[in-house]
Amino acid sequence: MNKAKPLKNIRIVLCEPGHPGNIGAAARALKTMGLSRLYLVNPRRFPDPEAEWRASRASDILARAVICTSLDEALAGAAFAVACSARSREVAVPQATVREAAAQLVAIARTQEVALVFGNETYGLTTAEVNKCRLLATIPANPEYSSLNLGAAVQVFAYELRMVVEAAGGAMSGAKPRIMADHEEVEGFYRQLEQTMVEVGFLNPGHPKKLMPRLRRLFARAQLEKEEVNILRGIFKALWRPKKGG
Repeated sequence: MNKAKPLKNIRIVLCEPGHPGNIGAAARALKTMGLSRLYLVNPRRFPDPEAEWRASRASDILARAVICTSLDEALAGAAFAVACSARSREVAVPQATVREAAAQLVAIARTQEVALVFGNETYGLTTAEVNKCRLLATIPANPEYSSLNLGAAVQVFAYELRMVVEAAGGAMSGAKPRIMADHEEVEGFYRQLEQTMVEVGFLNPGHPKKLMPRLRRLFARAQLEKEEVNILRGIFKALWRPKKGG
């Protein structure tokens, strides 16, 4: 396996970073592990001299950073996204350790775009943001003090990605990759699923309870492929196609 290829398909997304120093530290963490793609969702201060200072000799990563106004924009085209958080919560996606998540990311990044998503330094990722990802990954840490600086968390994940690539070598080159549905295709499927359930009276939009999060969790476990999403959406379309003479 070409070591550079999967790393080039991995983007690191920072949601609403509040301190420019952490952006610089993240850029430095990326470059040390051979990653190069940084996406920033509504950064409070960027560009900023402190980001440049903390980046050290990784200012080229900052120069190429993609600024986005929403997480959906930052995940556009990504076939697999992992939310990075230490907080335990009720979410609609499966959970894994950083090492397990890194293995899945690298396997998919052989042929498709993937993303690691980090939250704000103070409040982390919202439940809605986590639910836009396919997996929630945590760093095993001291339960009495599990909080990590944003830059340090990015470094740990970047290291684990690098180690998966180094360990795999050429071992994965002959395996047939799965073609995962990308972010827009999966979100479009969820919108169609919700609309269909409302139309048939199965879902009350005024009192949705936890139906959609539970369905998201179900399909997230399946890790939908592109063809599978097309089949499911085709079934919905066929079921609601007006009958001739009706």
